[in-house]
Amino acid sequence: MAGERVLVIDDSPTITRVVQLVLTKAGYDVHTAPDGEAGLAAVRSDRPDVILLDFVMPKMNGYQFCRELTADPKLRDIPVVLMSAKGDQVGERFVKVMGIVDYITKPFSPEAITAVVQHTVAKYGPSRTADDTPSLVTGEDLAATDEADRAQARSATLAQLRSSLTEIISGQLALARTPATTETSDTRDTRDTRAPTDTTETALDPSTLDADDILHAVRAALSDAALLHLLGAIDLGLLSEATPGLRGDLRVVPLAEVLQLLDVQEQSGVLTVERSGARVEIYFRRGRVDQAIATGVPEEFVLGRFVLDAGLMPRADFEAFLESRGPTPKLIGQQLLKLGYLAETDLKTCLTRQSCELIYEILRWRHGRFRFAAGVELPPNVIDAALGLDVEAVLMEGYRRVDEWHLIEHAIDNFDIVFLRNEDSVAQMGRGRLTRDELAVLELVNGKHTVKEIIRKSRMGSFEVSKMLYRLLSIKLVRRRVLPVAV
Repeated sequence: MAGERVLVIDDSPTITRVVQLVLTKAGYDVHTAPDGEAGLAAVRSDRPDVILLDFVMPKMNGYQFCRELTADPKLRDIPVVLMSAKGDQVGERFVKVMGIVDYITKPFSPEAITAVVQHTVAKYGPSRTADDTPSLVTGEDLAATDEADRAQARSATLAQLRSSLTEIISGQLALARTPATTETSDTRDTRDTRAPTDTTETALDPSTLDADDILHAVRAALSDAALLHLLGAIDLGLLSEATPGLRGDLRVVPLAEVLQLLDVQEQSGVLTVERSGARVEIYFRRGRVDQAIATGVPEEFVLGRFVLDAGLMPRADFEAFLESRGPTPKLIGQQLLKLGYLAETDLKTCLTRQSCELIYEILRWRHGRFRFAAGVELPPNVIDAALGLDVEAVLMEGYRRVDEWHLIEHAIDNFDIVFLRNEDSVAQMGRGRLTRDELAVLELVNGKHTVKEIIRKSRMGSFEVSKMLYRLLSIKLVRRRVLPVAV
């Protein structure tokens, strides 16, 4: 791979942005266009090596774009990879047609889109000569260089710290060796700040020590092991790489950009995001998310919901477990593990979903504050979880949800609205075409329950419930209740 040019054509800014992030990180030169017309102009302006094309777009859809592309003899041989949603009803029948060499279904993972582009470039991209083949650096070489740099930075930091402490302690010992013949205000101040001495014990007289002996003793005491012990859990290798004082306002810096920065820099520490009493802590280890923990968030984000969703415990047993816990706050997951209700793999699955859902939620926050503390020691429960979530993959799904939320919010602009069932439409259509969860939500639509109450009673997530209500609205099984206007 030598920086091949990739053009991404999609009307979703979030999709183009995350694809650009993923492929740029993989070494490609990525450009974007918001629709087919702009994409065609970009192709004619600067020919790409690969085109990633959305199917459903305004102005010019994917089919129309390919028709225009193949009509130009200079452009018809550019390989096109189709990106389609599950509901677009496109796929294999479009492959090998009108320049489309492959397709990928949304939502896709970072690994999937990277693999498709790599395969397309290898099979259809420009051929290389011996002169433009880059020199290869193996993963072992990179790891060795990286480790050597970290070791060098660690040694330099320890040496600087040792030198500074030696100067301070040596200066204090030299001051202690000087006989106090006249008491001045300065010496009184120094004397008064020292810790009281028990005069019944024999104290070491510093005046009997040679200065060189003192210096040697101090340096010997400040060994690497001693310094590391004093510094505790701080990772000195991160001191030169950390982002000090990383904090800000979500109205100025979107959370996605913060997450991407921590991912790219392979940071370790805790990112805290707060808004209106809600607080989410995201624990990073070398750029990956080990767990997200929250306080002050709705019940839909508690671990128990994901345990019940996965069918790992009957609801009655879980509620009995909650009643038996007592007032002492303990981690539910660890308790369920010890009592044998959950296996370790089950717990990790639930924690993964909980952490992802929390991040999806705060990606929607339009206001709030964030701060990142590098090198913070992770709590034992986070260390045990060690989820190692890939930030790019989480953002990919998060962006997809943000896009869906934008559509949903046009119809469901707040959670205090009430819906009515269209009984005639329900009877005519029947219930066989609805999923079990959609039926459950439909049953809760009674002209009295608000969306907020439907979410609480269904024990589902707000995104899932809102998405189902949006679909029920679109197929006219429910309608928004119009409140009477007060006179």
